[in-house]
Amino acid sequence: MEEHTLDGLHYLIRYPSGYVRGQRYPVLFFFHGAGTRGTDIGKLKSNPFFIHVEQVQPFPFVVIAPHCTENTWFDLFEKLQALIRTVAASDFCDKTRIYAIGASMGGYATWQLGMSMPDLLAAIVPICGGGMYWNAGRLKNTPVWAFHGEKDPVVLVEETKKMVAAVQKAGGNVKMTLYPEAAHDAWTETYQNGEVFRWLLSHQKGGTSNEKDAFSDTKAYG
Repeated sequence: MEEHTLDGLHYLIRYPSGYVRGQRYPVLFFFHGAGTRGTDIGKLKSNPFFIHVEQVQPFPFVVIAPHCTENTWFDLFEKLQALIRTVAASDFCDKTRIYAIGASMGGYATWQLGMSMPDLLAAIVPICGGGMYWNAGRLKNTPVWAFHGEKDPVVLVEETKKMVAAVQKAGGNVKMTLYPEAAHDAWTETYQNGEVFRWLLSHQKGGTSNEKDAFSDTKAYG
Protein backbone atom coordinates (compact mmCIF):
# COMPACT_ATOMS: atom_id res chain seq x y z
CA MET A 1 0.00 0.00 0.00
CA GLU A 2 1.11 3.52 -0.77
CA GLU A 3 0.70 6.51 1.54
CA HIS A 4 -0.46 9.82 0.05
CA THR A 5 -1.64 13.22 1.24
CA LEU A 6 -4.07 15.68 -0.31
CA ASP A 7 -4.55 19.04 1.41
CA GLY A 8 -3.55 17.54 4.74
CA LEU A 9 -5.79 14.48 4.35
CA HIS A 10 -3.71 11.31 4.61
CA TYR A 11 -4.85 8.24 2.69
CA LEU A 12 -3.72 4.85 1.47
CA ILE A 13 -3.91 3.40 -2.02
CA ARG A 14 -4.08 -0.36 -2.44
CA TYR A 15 -3.67 -1.55 -6.03
CA PRO A 16 -5.17 -4.84 -7.22
CA SER A 17 -3.07 -7.84 -8.13
CA GLY A 18 -1.69 -7.47 -11.64
CA TYR A 19 -2.21 -3.72 -11.68
CA VAL A 20 -1.08 -2.16 -14.96
CA ARG A 21 -0.29 1.55 -15.03
CA GLY A 22 -2.37 3.33 -17.66
CA GLN A 23 -5.35 1.00 -17.41
CA ARG A 24 -8.58 2.10 -15.74
CA TYR A 25 -9.95 0.22 -12.73
CA PRO A 26 -13.02 0.31 -10.51
CA VAL A 27 -12.30 2.39 -7.41
CA LEU A 28 -13.54 1.55 -3.92
CA PHE A 29 -13.37 4.18 -1.18
CA PHE A 30 -13.11 2.66 2.29
CA PHE A 31 -14.07 4.67 5.38
CA HIS A 32 -12.94 3.23 8.71
CA GLY A 33 -14.68 3.48 12.07
CA ALA A 34 -13.88 5.53 15.17
CA GLY A 35 -11.42 2.96 16.50
CA THR A 36 -8.93 3.70 13.71
CA ARG A 37 -8.82 7.48 14.23
CA GLY A 38 -5.57 9.18 15.19
CA THR A 39 -2.22 10.22 13.82
CA ASP A 40 -0.78 6.72 13.29
CA ILE A 41 -1.68 5.61 9.77
CA GLY A 42 -0.33 2.19 10.72
CA LYS A 43 -3.66 1.60 12.49
CA LEU A 44 -5.39 2.01 9.15
CA LYS A 45 -3.05 -0.45 7.45
CA SER A 46 -4.02 -3.11 10.00
CA ASN A 47 -7.76 -2.35 9.85
CA PRO A 48 -9.89 -5.54 9.53
CA PHE A 49 -11.00 -4.40 6.08
CA PHE A 50 -7.56 -4.90 4.58
CA ILE A 51 -7.09 -8.20 6.40
CA HIS A 52 -10.33 -9.73 5.17
CA VAL A 53 -10.36 -8.51 1.58
CA GLU A 54 -7.02 -10.23 1.03
CA GLN A 55 -9.07 -13.43 0.94
CA VAL A 56 -11.66 -12.12 -1.53
CA GLN A 57 -11.08 -13.14 -5.14
CA PRO A 58 -11.38 -11.60 -7.58
CA PHE A 59 -10.83 -8.15 -6.09
CA PRO A 60 -10.13 -5.81 -9.02
CA PHE A 61 -10.58 -2.52 -7.15
CA VAL A 62 -8.09 0.23 -6.55
CA VAL A 63 -8.87 0.94 -2.88
CA ILE A 64 -8.62 4.50 -1.58
CA ALA A 65 -8.67 4.64 2.21
CA PRO A 66 -8.51 8.06 3.88
CA HIS A 67 -7.43 8.30 7.52
CA CYS A 68 -9.48 10.32 10.01
CA THR A 69 -7.21 12.42 12.24
CA GLU A 70 -10.12 14.44 13.64
CA ASN A 71 -13.03 13.53 15.87
CA THR A 72 -15.36 12.44 13.04
CA TRP A 73 -15.41 12.21 9.25
CA PHE A 74 -17.71 15.22 9.20
CA ASP A 75 -14.82 17.38 10.42
CA LEU A 76 -13.05 16.43 7.17
CA PHE A 77 -16.04 16.21 4.89
CA GLU A 78 -15.00 18.83 2.32
CA LYS A 79 -11.58 17.17 2.09
CA LEU A 80 -13.23 13.79 1.50
CA GLN A 81 -15.28 15.26 -1.32
CA ALA A 82 -12.16 16.83 -2.83
CA LEU A 83 -10.35 13.49 -2.63
CA ILE A 84 -13.18 11.69 -4.42
CA ARG A 85 -13.22 14.28 -7.19
CA THR A 86 -9.43 14.14 -7.53
CA VAL A 87 -9.43 10.35 -7.78
CA ALA A 88 -12.32 10.43 -10.26
CA ALA A 89 -10.13 12.55 -12.55
CA SER A 90 -7.07 10.29 -12.21
CA ASP A 91 -5.75 8.14 -15.05
CA PHE A 92 -6.38 4.84 -13.22
CA CYS A 93 -10.03 5.48 -12.34
CA ASP A 94 -12.99 4.14 -14.27
CA LYS A 95 -15.27 7.07 -13.53
CA THR A 96 -18.39 4.97 -14.11
CA ARG A 97 -17.40 2.56 -11.32
CA ILE A 98 -16.64 4.51 -8.16
CA TYR A 99 -17.97 2.91 -4.96
CA ALA A 100 -17.93 3.49 -1.20
CA ILE A 101 -17.96 1.15 1.78
CA GLY A 102 -17.59 1.99 5.46
CA ALA A 103 -18.40 0.73 8.94
CA SER A 104 -19.69 2.47 12.06
CA MET A 105 -18.42 6.07 11.85
CA GLY A 106 -17.43 5.13 8.31
CA GLY A 107 -20.96 3.89 7.70
CA TYR A 108 -22.25 7.36 8.48
CA ALA A 109 -19.70 8.83 6.07
CA THR A 110 -20.75 6.36 3.38
CA TRP A 111 -24.42 7.26 3.70
CA GLN A 112 -23.67 10.99 3.66
CA LEU A 113 -21.23 10.90 0.76
CA GLY A 114 -23.77 8.89 -1.23
CA MET A 115 -26.34 11.61 -0.63
CA SER A 116 -23.88 14.45 -1.21
CA MET A 117 -22.25 13.04 -4.36
CA PRO A 118 -24.92 11.06 -6.26
CA ASP A 119 -23.32 12.18 -9.51
CA LEU A 120 -20.11 10.22 -8.83
CA LEU A 121 -20.82 7.22 -6.61
CA ALA A 122 -22.18 4.24 -8.54
CA ALA A 123 -23.19 2.20 -5.44
CA ILE A 124 -22.55 2.23 -1.69
CA VAL A 125 -22.29 -0.29 1.16
CA PRO A 126 -22.91 1.36 4.56
CA ILE A 127 -22.31 -0.94 7.54
CA CYS A 128 -23.76 -0.28 11.04
CA GLY A 129 -24.19 3.41 10.30
CA GLY A 130 -27.00 5.88 9.84
CA GLY A 131 -27.80 9.22 8.33
CA MET A 132 -30.24 12.03 7.63
CA TYR A 133 -33.08 9.91 6.31
CA TRP A 134 -35.13 12.95 5.30
CA ASN A 135 -32.44 13.53 2.65
CA ALA A 136 -32.44 9.94 1.35
CA GLY A 137 -34.28 10.84 -1.83
CA ARG A 138 -30.90 11.87 -3.20
CA LEU A 139 -30.02 8.16 -3.25
CA LYS A 140 -32.84 7.31 -5.62
CA ASN A 141 -30.38 6.48 -8.43
CA THR A 142 -27.54 5.14 -6.27
CA PRO A 143 -27.89 1.44 -5.39
CA VAL A 144 -27.43 0.70 -1.67
CA TRP A 145 -26.74 -2.52 0.21
CA ALA A 146 -26.83 -1.82 3.95
CA PHE A 147 -25.71 -4.12 6.79
CA HIS A 148 -26.28 -4.06 10.55
CA GLY A 149 -26.18 -6.31 13.60
CA GLU A 150 -29.60 -6.61 15.24
CA LYS A 151 -28.04 -6.59 18.73
CA ASP A 152 -25.86 -3.54 18.11
CA PRO A 153 -25.60 -1.50 21.35
CA VAL A 154 -23.42 1.25 19.82
CA VAL A 155 -25.36 2.26 16.69
CA LEU A 156 -28.90 1.00 16.99
CA VAL A 157 -30.19 -1.12 14.11
CA GLU A 158 -33.07 1.34 13.73
CA GLU A 159 -30.57 3.78 12.19
CA THR A 160 -30.08 1.52 9.20
CA LYS A 161 -33.76 0.56 9.05
CA LYS A 162 -34.84 4.21 8.86
CA MET A 163 -32.36 4.98 6.08
CA VAL A 164 -33.38 1.92 4.08
CA ALA A 165 -37.08 2.72 4.49
CA ALA A 166 -36.48 6.29 3.33
CA VAL A 167 -34.60 5.18 0.22
CA GLN A 168 -37.36 2.67 -0.53
CA LYS A 169 -39.99 5.38 -0.18
CA ALA A 170 -38.06 7.50 -2.68
CA GLY A 171 -38.13 4.63 -5.17
CA GLY A 172 -34.46 3.75 -4.83
CA ASN A 173 -32.61 0.48 -5.36
CA VAL A 174 -31.82 -0.60 -1.80
CA LYS A 175 -31.49 -3.84 0.13
CA MET A 176 -30.65 -4.61 3.73
CA THR A 177 -28.93 -7.52 5.46
CA LEU A 178 -29.34 -7.86 9.22
CA TYR A 179 -27.22 -10.24 11.28
CA PRO A 180 -29.56 -11.59 14.02
CA GLU A 181 -26.86 -12.38 16.59
CA ALA A 182 -24.30 -9.68 15.76
CA ALA A 183 -23.58 -6.75 18.05
CA HIS A 184 -21.62 -3.77 16.66
CA ASP A 185 -19.29 -5.87 14.53
CA ALA A 186 -21.35 -6.19 11.37
CA TRP A 187 -18.26 -5.63 9.26
CA THR A 188 -16.29 -8.88 9.58
CA GLU A 189 -18.89 -11.05 7.87
CA THR A 190 -19.53 -8.32 5.30
CA TYR A 191 -15.87 -7.86 4.36
CA GLN A 192 -15.50 -11.63 3.97
CA ASN A 193 -18.48 -11.87 1.62
CA GLY A 194 -17.32 -11.86 -1.97
CA GLU A 195 -20.90 -11.37 -3.13
CA VAL A 196 -20.81 -7.84 -1.68
CA PHE A 197 -17.98 -6.85 -4.00
CA ARG A 198 -19.52 -8.61 -7.01
CA TRP A 199 -22.72 -6.68 -6.30
CA LEU A 200 -20.79 -3.40 -6.32
CA LEU A 201 -19.19 -4.25 -9.65
CA SER A 202 -22.60 -5.00 -11.16
CA HIS A 203 -23.46 -1.28 -10.99
CA GLN A 204 -22.16 1.55 -13.11
CA LYS A 205 -22.90 5.25 -13.03
CA GLY A 206 -24.40 6.43 -16.30
CA GLY A 207 -24.43 10.20 -16.80
CA THR A 208 -25.28 12.56 -13.95
CA SER A 209 -27.74 12.25 -11.09
CA ASN A 210 -28.80 15.61 -9.71
CA GLU A 211 -31.26 14.30 -7.14
CA LYS A 212 -33.02 16.78 -4.86
CA ASP A 213 -34.74 16.31 -1.55
CA ALA A 214 -38.27 17.47 -0.83
CA PHE A 215 -37.46 19.77 2.07
CA SER A 216 -36.42 23.07 0.48
CA ASP A 217 -39.36 25.10 1.83
CA THR A 218 -37.94 27.20 4.67
CA LYS A 219 -41.39 28.02 6.01
CA ALA A 220 -42.26 24.36 6.45
CA TYR A 221 -38.88 22.87 7.30
CA GLY A 222 -36.81 25.64 8.87
